[in-house]
Amino acid sequence: MASSTQNANSEKHYIALILAIVVGLVGVFIRFADFGLASAIGNILMVVGSILVLRAVFAILK
Repeated sequence: MASSTQNANSEKHYIALILAIVVGLVGVFIRFADFGLASAIGNILMVVGSILVLRAVFAILK
C-alpha cells in the first residue's frame, strides 16, 4: 500500500499534468488567432492535451 501511495505522490505525474494542461490551454488560445489554420492547429493541440491529461490521471490512479 505504501508503494502505491508513493507512486501516486510522485512528482513526475504532476509535472506531466501541468505540461498537458498548458498544451491544452495553448490550443484554446490558438483557436482565436488570426491565421489560416489556427482552428485546426488549436483543435489538434486540445486533443493532444486531453489525451496527455487522461494518461497522467490514470497513471496516478494506477
